[in-house]
Parts: sequence; C-alpha cells; structure tokens
Amino acid sequence: MEICITSLLRDKGFKVTPQRLAIYNMLSSTKSHPNAEMIFSELQEMYPTMSLATVYKTMEILKEIGLVQVLNAGEDSFRYDAVTTNHPHVRCTECGQVEDVHGIDIDAFVDQVSQGTNYKIMGQQFYFHGICPNCQPKQTN
Repeated sequence: MEICITSLLRDKGFKVTPQRLAIYNMLSSTKSHPNAEMIFSELQEMYPTMSLATVYKTMEILKEIGLVQVLNAGEDSFRYDAVTTNHPHVRCTECGQVEDVHGIDIDAFVDQVSQGTNYKIMGQQFYFHGICPNCQPKQTN
C-alpha cells in the first residue's frame, strides 16, 4: 500500500515523508479508529522528533487525498478511519471504543431520506452509541 500512498501524495503535490507513511500505515493496520493523540503516542517511540501537529497536518492531507475518513463520534476529538467507504460506527459510552458496523444496508436509508426531503444527499455518517460487551458486566441495573 505504500506505493499507492506515495503516488497519491506526489500526484497531489505533497512531500512523501517517513512520518506521513508511518501515520498512514499505522492507521490502515488498525480497527481501533484512533484520534490524533493515540496515533502520536503509538508512533512517538519510533519517531521521537515528530510532533502532534505533524499528525494533525498529515490527517488533513490524507483526508484531502481520500485516504482517511474523519469521524465525529461525539467526543472532544475526531477519530480517523482508513476505510473510506460509507459505513456506520458504534461507540461505547463507557470506554470510548469505536467499531465499524457491518451488514447494514445504508443505501436504502439514504435513498429514503433523499426521497422524503427532495435533497440530493452528498454524504452521511451514522453513529450509534451504546455499551460494548466488555463494559456491560460492569453496569449495575
């Protein structure tokens, strides 16, 4: 995948740096939907001179060239997803974990919204909130 990101960055006029490649590789190899601080912490040991600002700037670039999806799951910071196809997410209100939701026909729902409002829908994001299986036993009823 590194060849693809390298070409995309160059084609769009951006420098190809080891930090940018590492940020994208880290993001594309996880399903945890990290925020910038999580990415920074994960890569800090390998790239001690990299700043948090570098992570934010790289995420904006990756968004611009279509390699990441920015998620606003109702937290103080954005999460990032290397899977850029439209799909819903679910967030645990206890531990903050964010996961992809599979097997839902969102196209039918988007068509319903479009037909019901006469809007030409240009994009959407679906977020569900709940308590993950790991946190459910900790709940008192």
